[in-house]
Amino acid sequence: MDIKGKKFTVVGGAGLIGSHTVEELLKEDVAEVTIFDNFSRGSEENLADVINDPRLKIYSLGANIMHTDHLDAAFKGADGVFHFAALWLLQCYDYPRSAFDVNMAGTFNILEAIINNGVKKLVFSSSASVYGDAVREPMDEDHPYNNQNFYGATKIAGEHMCRSLFKRHQGTDKHFDYAGLRYFNVYGPRQDYHGAYIAVIMKILDQLESGIAPTIYGDGSQAYDFVYVGDCGKANVAAMKGNTTDEFYNVCTGHRTSIKDLANMLIEMTGSNLELSFQEADQMFVKNRIGAPEKATADLDFTASMKLEEGLKQLIEWRSSHKDEVDQRRKAVEG
Repeated sequence: MDIKGKKFTVVGGAGLIGSHTVEELLKEDVAEVTIFDNFSRGSEENLADVINDPRLKIYSLGANIMHTDHLDAAFKGADGVFHFAALWLLQCYDYPRSAFDVNMAGTFNILEAIINNGVKKLVFSSSASVYGDAVREPMDEDHPYNNQNFYGATKIAGEHMCRSLFKRHQGTDKHFDYAGLRYFNVYGPRQDYHGAYIAVIMKILDQLESGIAPTIYGDGSQAYDFVYVGDCGKANVAAMKGNTTDEFYNVCTGHRTSIKDLANMLIEMTGSNLELSFQEADQMFVKNRIGAPEKATADLDFTASMKLEEGLKQLIEWRSSHKDEVDQRRKAVEG
């Protein structure tokens, strides 16, 4: 899609990936960006760098993806929609009924509003959780669904709802295009403590700041593909601009980092002399997940460019300059 002069609605646009996508979108010559967010996890602080842009609007009538009339109003006149709203992995584990309502019924509501309002394109936020543990490496987009948790199940359902409704309306006056993005382990400024995997970064930094030896669950050999949130924002805009449809793409680096190596990197970067402490893991959803980035590079002209060391430096700097906000995010998880 040529996005010049176009209008976009960003569902969940005040969250971690959503706010970085909004920033990238506003670097383009777009006409308008409307944020549809209930601020249960996102925050206006996440939008501080763009809040004064006259093209940015915040839907203020009660942004809830379960309210179909509000979705209909927010999508009127939109050329494209980005969908980021979802309950996260541990919430889905603890509250599967709520996860069904938000992640699955909510996604259907968004698709219905897209179809009813003639929106031209959707960028859907899926997840590498659909793959589960690796049965081969690196994990390309044809890797089998090996998911075993409810969060991944909701994302698989979302992918197939996109595909089935795309196929149903293809060639009709209700046709829409879509692209789905499967993010790997997203980290960076504005992250909170909710992620089952990336929260380890914030917790290790908390321990180092308090002079406590960082705790690693398991033997630390579990390895992931850490992708910087700013790169995720760029991937979303690239997907909206892209000419492909009915396709899913990994958003990843293709690089393997074990939790042990990540923790030692943080120890070195913060100048600490503490040593790692290991504890038996009581729950571990995935032990090995490294992505293949080639399809996104070929089809979307997107390649993640942020090196892990530099990305962690950006996170540490943000954390240091937003102490009150970080404390609020920590307390939100601790209750």
